[in-house]
Amino acid sequence: MKMGIFFYLLLLLVFQFHQLRNSASATTDFSPSQQQSKVDDVVKSLLAFKHSSVQYDPHGFLSEWKSDSSIPFCSWRGLTCSPQGHVTTLNLSNTGLVGSLHLPTLTALPTLRYLYLQNNSFSAADLSSNNTLLCGLETVDLSSNNISNPLPDQSFLRGCDHLAFVNLSHNFIPGGNLRFSPSLLQLDLSGNQISDTSLLACQNLNLLNVSHNKLKGKLSLSLSSCNNLSTLDLSYNALSGEIPTSFLANASASLKHLDLSSNIFSANFSALNFGPCNSLSLLNLSGNTLSGKLFPASLGNCHVLETLDLSNNELQSKIPGALLSNLKKLRQLFLGHNLFYGEVPDELGQACGALQLLDISNNNLSGGLPSNFASCSSLISLNLGQNQLSGNFLSTVVSKLPSLRYLYVPFNNIAGPVPLSLTNGTQLQVLDLSANSFTGNVPSGLCSSTAPSALEKILLANNFLSGTVPSELGNCKSLKAIDLSFNNLSGAIPLEVWNLPNLSDLVMWANNLTGEIPEGICIDGGNLETMILNNNLITGTIPQSIGNCTNMIWVSLSSNRLTGEIPSGIGNLLKLAILQLGNNSLSGQIPAELGKCHSLIWLDLNSNNLHGSIPSELANQAGLVIPGIVSGKQFAFVRNEGGTACRGAGGLVEFEGIRAERLESLPSVHSCPSTRIYTRLTVYTFTSNGSMIFLDISYNSLSGTIPEDLGTLSYLQVFNLGHNMLGGNIPESFGGLKAVGVLDLSHNNLQGYIPGSLGTLSFLSDLDVSNNNLIGPIPSGGQLTTFPASRYENNSGLCGFPLPACGYQRPPAQSEVVPQREKTVDSGMVIGSASFTFFFLVTVYLSLFSPYLDLPIRILLKGFSC
Repeated sequence: MKMGIFFYLLLLLVFQFHQLRNSASATTDFSPSQQQSKVDDVVKSLLAFKHSSVQYDPHGFLSEWKSDSSIPFCSWRGLTCSPQGHVTTLNLSNTGLVGSLHLPTLTALPTLRYLYLQNNSFSAADLSSNNTLLCGLETVDLSSNNISNPLPDQSFLRGCDHLAFVNLSHNFIPGGNLRFSPSLLQLDLSGNQISDTSLLACQNLNLLNVSHNKLKGKLSLSLSSCNNLSTLDLSYNALSGEIPTSFLANASASLKHLDLSSNIFSANFSALNFGPCNSLSLLNLSGNTLSGKLFPASLGNCHVLETLDLSNNELQSKIPGALLSNLKKLRQLFLGHNLFYGEVPDELGQACGALQLLDISNNNLSGGLPSNFASCSSLISLNLGQNQLSGNFLSTVVSKLPSLRYLYVPFNNIAGPVPLSLTNGTQLQVLDLSANSFTGNVPSGLCSSTAPSALEKILLANNFLSGTVPSELGNCKSLKAIDLSFNNLSGAIPLEVWNLPNLSDLVMWANNLTGEIPEGICIDGGNLETMILNNNLITGTIPQSIGNCTNMIWVSLSSNRLTGEIPSGIGNLLKLAILQLGNNSLSGQIPAELGKCHSLIWLDLNSNNLHGSIPSELANQAGLVIPGIVSGKQFAFVRNEGGTACRGAGGLVEFEGIRAERLESLPSVHSCPSTRIYTRLTVYTFTSNGSMIFLDISYNSLSGTIPEDLGTLSYLQVFNLGHNMLGGNIPESFGGLKAVGVLDLSHNNLQGYIPGSLGTLSFLSDLDVSNNNLIGPIPSGGQLTTFPASRYENNSGLCGFPLPACGYQRPPAQSEVVPQREKTVDSGMVIGSASFTFFFLVTVYLSLFSPYLDLPIRILLKGFSC
């Protein structure tokens, strides 16, 4: 037996020796002319690839690739050769190349092993491998290109017998023939448009990623044939129905990572059979509609499980502490956004030695955190938000966690003072206690004056804190965000807070803060991104140094007691998306420099003492706004619907960490007889060439004519110029306001005719031109005849429906010559507010459900009247 093995090894060595000798002779046994011919063939193939596949080379990366180049081809950019001069690697990733890929020109190079063409703009002209005997490719990366053709029957996946790693992710491949060589070990097809689950196969793969595609129907892949599969990712598709009960039970012992998240699976979770589950270390079933009141007992067999994600499902039970405590190696546990109820089980705390992340947020859990959780020494992130938790567990348990960095406990029922002991450890970076019932003062000792603090976010909004903002917060040198909104704080914001070196988000709206905004912001302190201080009692002027806050995206100083002029330096804030200065006592003119704010989508200057003309430069940003600056911000829009008792169209307020019922108590909500509140996340629906969507400069003393250029704001939805002293004609260019729903020009000195172009505004649902000096017939087209007469009354010569017909002269009664003008204003405003409600709901519905309508921000999540 031993002799047989010896002769076998001897034969193997002889065979390898002959291979090496033949390989060496490939370069040494050829005559110089033959060797030159081989070189010419390689150059010819490379140039054939360049000429057939590359139409545009913006950076000149392939400029050396020429037949008459004085540089040897092994020194061409992107190429790597072996010591024998054979091309082994072609790496053209991230070079900006544009073209149509002809792969056979490269598979013709028998020594090419590694091909990297990712992050370019290649479409696919030919992904076949014409000569399978020549193809020596082992690794191919074509990810992040523009490949949109189905894979051909004889694609390189089948034709290249040495392929081991292929990445085709982030293209537009709809499917085709996905058969591949048995040599393939890893296949990444994520981020494409594959819909047919029958195309999926395993063979000898150890990794298969088909996430972020359009797979639909039932899960047809059987893991019993996937003997080597270690990672399977089918997340973010539209797979539906039940997960086969034996799907996991039939998995081979090699399966370690399984991700089926963000599909439409509706199985009863307790029916799943996990089998022996010897190797599974990651299981992600989040974002489905799994239900049931029990966990499958076989889940306890997964002794090496490190990550378990069942969040965003419909599981309804108590948290099964006894079962989960068997998973001794569990590092990450996600149970948030389900229907779990009862108390957090003690058993979970007994087995959390390895646990680093625990998320049980957005459930119906009550009570506190068991005392044995204090032994969770490895816990880094703890999310308990959106439950019904209460008690003193923050000070008795959480404050004893030595590794804790991220603590989220918003929207619970925790009362009493904010526990100072939470910051005993120096590790804590995020402290979120928003929307609870904390009382007392903001702790002055959150950061030590002697030891460096890691604290980056302090979120205490929507509590019942009183007193002043402590100057000791200036010790939090790492602080990036502070939110103390909706409390009962008074006094000035300390200079030490303004001077924090890393501060980007300063949010303290809806308090009783006084004092001034100091000159020197963004010079002596950090570069602010959001400054939201509306609904306070702040006095003084807006500092000139605000022009240095070049990262600013949201400024809200409305409903304060500010005076002075609007600094022209605000025009330097190219990222500014929202500027709210309404309901102050600002004077001077509207700075023309605001037209330089090319990201501005929301401008509210209503109810001030501004005078002069409207700068035409406000329209300079039309067609230039790029979406994304404030995407994902939570906000509420408080819409005034109460007639002339209300000033302005309404206000936008930051809504992170605020309970809806607390927002109802805001004084500005009750400043009108009728107010409606809408809350939502900001989502841009234009992809480019956007414009301002909200412009309210009403209730000022503006004069002059209305600039024609304002008609180019094609995405403008709310446009309020009412209650000023504007003269001249209504611009004909207003017909370009194709998205406008609210247009208020009332209470001015406008003259001439109503332009017929207004009749083309199909989304116009609230128009008010009353109390001007307009004449002539009301245009009969579009929406203009759908508004009540109050929207046109008190003009000197308007006629036509809904007013009396032109040519009809009704002698005015003595009592209505002057006084009646004021009465019709009230009537008109009330009717118009109801019209706006209809407009608002309709446009929101369209923005959510109409694929062809481009509206800049989707707003409605829930509405309620106050």
